[in-house]
Amino acid sequence: MEMIEAIGAVPPSPARTRPPTRTPFRVGAVQDRWHPDPEEHRASLRDGVETASRAGARLVCLQELTLSPYFAALAGGPEAAGTRPEPIEDGPTRRFVTELAQASGVFVSASMYEADDSVTPRGYNTAICISPSGDLVARTRKLHIPVTEGYHEDHYFVGVDDGFPVVGVADARVGFPTCWDQWFPELARAYSLQGAEVIVYPTAIGSEPDHPDFDTQPLWQQVIVGNGIANGTFMVAVNRTGTEQVAADAPEITFYGSSFISDPYGRVLGQAPRDRPAVIIADLDLDARSDWLELFPFLTTRRPDAYDPLTAPTPSTITPNPTHQADPAVPAHRSALHD
Repeated sequence: MEMIEAIGAVPPSPARTRPPTRTPFRVGAVQDRWHPDPEEHRASLRDGVETASRAGARLVCLQELTLSPYFAALAGGPEAAGTRPEPIEDGPTRRFVTELAQASGVFVSASMYEADDSVTPRGYNTAICISPSGDLVARTRKLHIPVTEGYHEDHYFVGVDDGFPVVGVADARVGFPTCWDQWFPELARAYSLQGAEVIVYPTAIGSEPDHPDFDTQPLWQQVIVGNGIANGTFMVAVNRTGTEQVAADAPEITFYGSSFISDPYGRVLGQAPRDRPAVIIADLDLDARSDWLELFPFLTTRRPDAYDPLTAPTPSTITPNPTHQADPAVPAHRSALHD
């Protein structure tokens, strides 16, 4: 698997006024395509994790719905797509990622379709992180659920407010939201306020079936990088690549890869190509966060007393995507938010 490296000498921190207190934190991101053969798919992901581990990564991040095709392209829901949620305790994703973490001696983050009897037939879109000892150190359910053509996630997932958890991963403080969450500045701000130094977004994004000539990749990258600047966080966006069609009556989605790692100054440290698997390895100067936020103190000069409109109901003048087939089981005014 191709490797893109940004290791060794880290970029200078322009706002630095004192020496850093920590050595760089090395992180890896594995961008892969979907392989219909399960063993081939696992072998490819394993190769990516092992590649990152041999390069010295302490955390290796995998894409959204790590062991699955992107089944939410089909509007019919889990039964129509022939998929079902899996238990987080001993399901195939948990077992596979635990095996990877223990064998490679690194933290491994991944994504799964989590089962919960209280929301059946839907489930949760859940990011997990497993330690080298095999312990579950992070479990974060996707909060924001997209409702657009080709991304019918409200038919499959319930969004949950898990409280923006931040966990210790070796020397770093890391948050693990998922994909659509990356578009919301409020979410990145909440993670930063909780002390996140690194935000990892397992992702599945690509072409827009109802706008085939519109390439959203530049916008996707800009908003994530911008949220990192505004919140003093490193961003790890790990997308999938390749073209998938989960069923004959589902649209074809071409995922645009372009996974990247950016720093609090908005610099992209490493980026994968659009159209093929790759492993990104980057060294993160974690103290650059405090350097930047001391010079530009965004968090301490906030005005939360003035932010009431951010928590008010969505105005009726803002309408949902008219081409999306809403799930009748989800109230219309809530389908884009959370239950």
